[in-house]
Amino acid sequence: MTFAIGATLNAGGILLGAFFGLALRRPMSSPAQLMLRNVLGALALLVGFWLVWLGINGPFPSCVGQFFIALLAVVLGNLLGKVLALQKMSNRLGREAAGLIAAAQKGSAQKALAGFNACTILFCVAPLGIIGAIDDGVSGFYWLLAVKAVMDAMAMTTFVKMFRWPVVLSAIPVFLWLSLVTLACRLYITPLLQSPALADSLIVASGLVTFAIAIVIFEVRKVELANYLPALALAPLLTWLFKTI
Repeated sequence: MTFAIGATLNAGGILLGAFFGLALRRPMSSPAQLMLRNVLGALALLVGFWLVWLGINGPFPSCVGQFFIALLAVVLGNLLGKVLALQKMSNRLGREAAGLIAAAQKGSAQKALAGFNACTILFCVAPLGIIGAIDDGVSGFYWLLAVKAVMDAMAMTTFVKMFRWPVVLSAIPVFLWLSLVTLACRLYITPLLQSPALADSLIVASGLVTFAIAIVIFEVRKVELANYLPALALAPLLTWLFKTI
């Protein structure tokens, strides 16, 4: 099923990371981790530029207008995300996952289950996964989920050493969740974006948010990524409003 390409890549990344985690006798060295982080940051920037390039088209004045509408959507989306406390909800889930990991490391009787639950939470609630699944559903652009697949693979090399093979099963709920988001967007959101300009504005906005993800990967500064999720809904809405004025 073509709609599940991104979800399949993400689940495959988790499985591949688990394989290497079990195969490697020693943890990845710090220089190697730094190199991979820099490569991931560069890939995120590349994908962000790619999304903006795909979404902006037409004469130069139209391109400038499309860009600034998407930028406005990102700014307003961040404000709306703060009002809705999206980052606080994401942080709460992250703390729950951290608690499960800590309990398991202390010798919990249900260590494997705790590891599975922690990995499932961390891999499913990541803003990059939600944005990538939406892009995959609206435009078929699955490369954001490919970037997330590499990130999750790196994390899984550590988790699988801590909790052993049962955590690999977290790939199943991750695949199901991302497939569900992608399919819902394909069936219910895409028909609402009948004008190509509406879908393009969503793509540009997701590209701009991807730049923020790159900032997080490079550890330049802390960014509350979850608060930017409303930007993807506001971008086509603002585009429609400006076209009707």
